Amino acid sequence: MPGFHAPAVWARRTRGLLVLGPLLLGCVIVSLGVGAVAMSPAQVVSILLESLGLPRLAEFTPQQAAVLHAIRLPRVCMGVLVGAALAVAGAALQGLLRNPLADPGLLGVSGGATVAVAAVTVLAPHVLGLYTQPVAAFLGSLVAILVISSLAREGGRTNVAMMLLCGVAINALCVSLTGLFTYFSTDDQLRVLAFWQLGSLSAATWTSVSVLAPLVLVCVVGMTWLANPLNALLLGEANARHLGIPVERLKWTLIALVALGVGAAVAMSGMIGFIGLMVPHLVRLALGSNHRALLPLSTLLGATLLVLADLLARTVVVPSELPIGIVTALAGAPFFLALLMRQRGRPAP
Repeated sequence: MPGFHAPAVWARRTRGLLVLGPLLLGCVIVSLGVGAVAMSPAQVVSILLESLGLPRLAEFTPQQAAVLHAIRLPRVCMGVLVGAALAVAGAALQGLLRNPLADPGLLGVSGGATVAVAAVTVLAPHVLGLYTQPVAAFLGSLVAILVISSLAREGGRTNVAMMLLCGVAINALCVSLTGLFTYFSTDDQLRVLAFWQLGSLSAATWTSVSVLAPLVLVCVVGMTWLANPLNALLLGEANARHLGIPVERLKWTLIALVALGVGAAVAMSGMIGFIGLMVPHLVRLALGSNHRALLPLSTLLGATLLVLADLLARTVVVPSELPIGIVTALAGAPFFLALLMRQRGRPAP
């Protein structure tokens, strides 16, 4: 089984952790300090230390502490969780489909969430109060992934190529349905849908973070636990079965974890594209395709990039705020085109 060359994998994973761990921590501290109420890194660390009962490193004002605890810290935590979920889901899907161009959006997760949000926004905007959109997005993503998986089953097995084609078709249907609901929306509803589709972390609260955190944790831990079976799947489904891997169970488990992680992330933050495509490919280029290193390092890099994207989104057009989906698309679209050009001329897998 390709859990291959354990010492080399441990060395690459250790190097990656030594780079990405401090990088994520540094980005979090900088992001916490930047804004209308400015704080130095020492002040940010001091506020966090004092909340743990430890001595402070620098003086700070009560206003700075209140802003950090009530506004910036939940927002940054949300960015870490959403980025981690999207990136690890992208890495797992690329391994499952054996295609570096795979993305969580291909399986209709994001499309299903968008249709559900559009539907409740237009038809029943207050049915669950503040939780209406998140719950609708999560259920919509689950329904979409279950429909696609059911359509892709042939002879008791899930056909990966058929799953991709069904995902494209369902996504097209979701775009049409979202456009239909948008057409019948009022001006206020249209504004809500527009901001949802562009993505934002501005609505992050400690309540939403506490809801999202366990779901993302299950997603990340579950996928990392499946690293060795994913490595075996790189050899092809037939060879993986000969190695004793329950391929069908692996597919359905991964699909469920993707729906859980991405559905929850989209439910809380709206549509944020390209993180699930860019991050795993960057890690793969640097450290190889072994999922024992790829999955945890994609988690860290995805969290880092989304924290940076959110920092740009809320500072580049002050006092307004740029939707974070625009920032990730501006970076991700050229990357995707470059990746397509890189793949051009290569034989199909």
